[in-house]
Amino acid sequence: MIIVIAPENDIPNEIEILHQLFQEGLEYYHLRKPYKNYQEHCNYLDKIDKQYHNKIVVHHFHELINEYNLKGIHFTEQKRKQHIDNPGQYFKNLNMYGKTISSSFHEPKVLINCYFEFDYHFLSPVFSSISKKGYKGRGFDVNHIDKRIVGVGGVTIDNLKAFNKRGFKGVGILGGIWNNKNPVGILKKLKYYGNN
Repeated sequence: MIIVIAPENDIPNEIEILHQLFQEGLEYYHLRKPYKNYQEHCNYLDKIDKQYHNKIVVHHFHELINEYNLKGIHFTEQKRKQHIDNPGQYFKNLNMYGKTISSSFHEPKVLINCYFEFDYHFLSPVFSSISKKGYKGRGFDVNHIDKRIVGVGGVTIDNLKAFNKRGFKGVGILGGIWNNKNPVGILKKLKYYGNN
């Protein structure tokens, strides 16, 4: 399971690169643009070919799920703390049928004790972040946790096997894709090494 996370700030040719990633078989794109408002999210989604909308998971403005045929919604740690204690109320006005629900975690213990059944969980930082300076890896091992956990932080071709060994069911990659001159080549390699 390879998840590409959007760069916080728009980069040149971002939508064009994203289309190429989808054409290469990307199944999960996490749209995380904390500085964009609702309308800017709509503008961004409108630039993406509709056939790929069902591969996009939104971190902000979950109500976009009612307007676009998206894959699902993602809870930041803060948003999860605010809303997941009363999920029935939160999801009442969201069209969630057949959609994924995921969340971010930074402590394995919190992840283990979370009673809400997310489809998958981000745990970070596993290795030191490529996109966030000073975000030191903590080398998590999740083999003992019976949940679908995606490792985030410092993902490269070279440490993909280390994520597998540590019990992760996938990786979430941001800097390793967007800071590279050949994002599509990186995705190809990740898919190849992830399957071998």
